Amino acid sequence: MINELSLRVFVALKGLGQAIESKFQDEEGQTLAEYGLIMAVIAVAVVVAAGVAFRTAIVGAFTDATDCLSTASSSTGCT
Repeated sequence: MINELSLRVFVALKGLGQAIESKFQDEEGQTLAEYGLIMAVIAVAVVVAAGVAFRTAIVGAFTDATDCLSTASSSTGCT
């Protein structure tokens, strides 16, 4: 029973390995990689655009946090 199970697992993994290998040799795999690179470039552009758009808010939040930490020894609380 264990031998049969291990044989089935081996055959399944062998088939999976061949399928992955064929994707790297096939042009469809190249197309998938190109789409992945395009998506990565778009994601970086969105992050940069968000950073530019929210720059003032981000700087303000860090300034507030810095001010709060520098006055932490006093009895006033920060919100």
